[in-house]
Amino acid sequence: MYIKKSIELSGRTLTIETGKLAKQAHGSALVRYGDTMVLVTAVASEDPTEQRDFMPLTVEYREKMFSAGKIPGGFIKREGRPSEKEILSARLIDRPIRPLFPDNFFYETQIIASVLSMDRENDADVLAGLGASTALMLSDIPFNGPIATVRVAKINGEYIINPTISQIEEAELELVVAGSQSSIMMVEGEAKEVPESDLLEAISKAHEAIRLLVQLQQEMADELNIPKREIPPFELPEGLEEKVHALGDERVREAVRIREKAERRKALKAIKEDIVSQLEEEFPDSASFIGGILHDVEKDIMRQMIIKEKVRLDGRGWRDIRPISCEVDLLPRTHGSALFTRGQTQALGVVTLGTKSDEQIVEALEGESSKRYLLHYNFPPFCTGEAKPIRGVSRREIGHGNLAERALKPVIPPAEKFPYTIRVVSEILESNGSSSMATVCAGSMALMAAGVPTKSAVAGIAMGLIKEDDQIAILSDILGDEDHLGDMDFKVAGTEKGVTAVQMDIKIDGISEEIMASALEQAREGRRHIMQKMNEAIDKPRPEISKWAPKIIEVQIPVDKIGLIIGPGGKTIRGIIDKAADELDINIDETGKVTIASPDTEVAMKAKKLIESMVEEPVVGKAYRGIVKSVKDFGAFVEFLPGREGMVHISELDTERTHKVSDVVKEGDEIDVVVLRVEPNGKVALSRKAFLRRKMKQQKPTYKKKF
Repeated sequence: MYIKKSIELSGRTLTIETGKLAKQAHGSALVRYGDTMVLVTAVASEDPTEQRDFMPLTVEYREKMFSAGKIPGGFIKREGRPSEKEILSARLIDRPIRPLFPDNFFYETQIIASVLSMDRENDADVLAGLGASTALMLSDIPFNGPIATVRVAKINGEYIINPTISQIEEAELELVVAGSQSSIMMVEGEAKEVPESDLLEAISKAHEAIRLLVQLQQEMADELNIPKREIPPFELPEGLEEKVHALGDERVREAVRIREKAERRKALKAIKEDIVSQLEEEFPDSASFIGGILHDVEKDIMRQMIIKEKVRLDGRGWRDIRPISCEVDLLPRTHGSALFTRGQTQALGVVTLGTKSDEQIVEALEGESSKRYLLHYNFPPFCTGEAKPIRGVSRREIGHGNLAERALKPVIPPAEKFPYTIRVVSEILESNGSSSMATVCAGSMALMAAGVPTKSAVAGIAMGLIKEDDQIAILSDILGDEDHLGDMDFKVAGTEKGVTAVQMDIKIDGISEEIMASALEQAREGRRHIMQKMNEAIDKPRPEISKWAPKIIEVQIPVDKIGLIIGPGGKTIRGIIDKAADELDINIDETGKVTIASPDTEVAMKAKKLIESMVEEPVVGKAYRGIVKSVKDFGAFVEFLPGREGMVHISELDTERTHKVSDVVKEGDEIDVVVLRVEPNGKVALSRKAFLRRKMKQQKPTYKKKF
């Protein structure tokens, strides 16, 4: 059955249709906004997998290069592994829908979003989020939706829903918000040090649009009226749950109160192993069931302890922040380094400064661009005391790195002020909650230590939530277990002035704007406390960059001289680089700005003087030392500036009469000349005679007159 629905959003028509494409998928939706179109399909396996402790959901977001009329680069000429943008977009789709499947739904489920048309103005990522919810609603897959995803930006004081890509570049605040008819499910975005009130207003505006899109989906679902598949109820072996509770509840209650993470995990593991052993004969092959029951016991005890006793797993109160230590300059040969430790979470931030040639080239549907500021986040298995295979960069690492990168971006100086490529690397050495926010803190201090003139320090904190009926606990600086067993992970980063980045994930049906406002205020309080600790280690950028960093010098040359510096096939500029004793890098942009970089300042200055001499205009009356390039009957041609020749007429070769040019100079001689005149056509007349007379006058002895 074909259905098509449309709605006006920010002056453009948004359309959702189904029943025409991908009809063998269990659910599909084609979403169009402007000329951007994305097809989203939902499929779930017919048979359940074995019971797991997570929902077996995979989400793929793929941008087809044909959608923007482009052919992929490289030799293969077809789309390959997902780009960073595609991975981040897939995460935006995954996070709000994952909590909305039934707890006992253990069927492999796959969402695939394919960008089929791209107008380079309307981003497809939020359309894919809307399409994922619609595809699930129009399928037989159980799903507690609908939800919708929109982007909101604040531009010149106005909040715009689903702004164009060009509008986003001007925004002081940009958020992706997902929610249901009644509550918010996910928030992610960046801001230019805005107050918390702006965030709340933006989320409120987004929720208004979300409600309209949710209603549109519900109308389509009601019209199609596809019954949801029956899920066999999950049943434990009879009597198992009662016996596990009898054997484990009190022991788990004691173990949960062990404040040290490793000891607590060890005690809980021992309890499980003991109960499995005791019940093995009566309930064979039930280890996973027993583990699930004990997990629920642990979760319930922890939540009740926090709500009723106001005591957290490590003994802190709701607003307390773990002990913090900060240190800079750990690594002697890096350009900047800092270690940030908060409880059992530790991040080593390292900054490397490079030249323009180190910028990252990004190929996207919107076109090719470059990035001069990068942040990479690494989460090795040893940071949680585990031994796991390392198989490339995980989606989690890309997501956490992107969040930290956005958090620091507003304080990064522009290229006009600091013409370096900046790479920040975060090595997570320990993890027990909020390593992405530790990355922000370590990265901020490392930038200052490297001498990057950042506007201010940036600190980050992760907030948690425990919600039991009407009882609510908002937790500052959450632990890993509080994240896992709690209802919210709300990361907030910012400066003393305001917020720079946020990321919120909700594991329940959603939260109200009132809870969010309280969490933001509590986060601001915690962020200031963390920033005070950071300032004790380093409170402002170093006045000079590291001696190991490349020294960059800039020279402005006329645009019409760019070709002269580059030379045919780059011969001239390569020659300048080859003459350098040390490493040298030279870049020229279309405006004539020449960027010279070298670890040795003297080498850079030498290259600078050479380039300046190459573009120097001859000055009448000024003396130059040149090389005779050719000899003619009527005079000699002399290169007196790099790439610039003038002629010395035979009459201007010497103070005495010259009968033959070769009697005075020959090709390859170095001679001193003076510029006599510059013709309108650019030809230059030189004189060796004028230089010799000037020299003779300077050397002529002077006599004092006697009286």
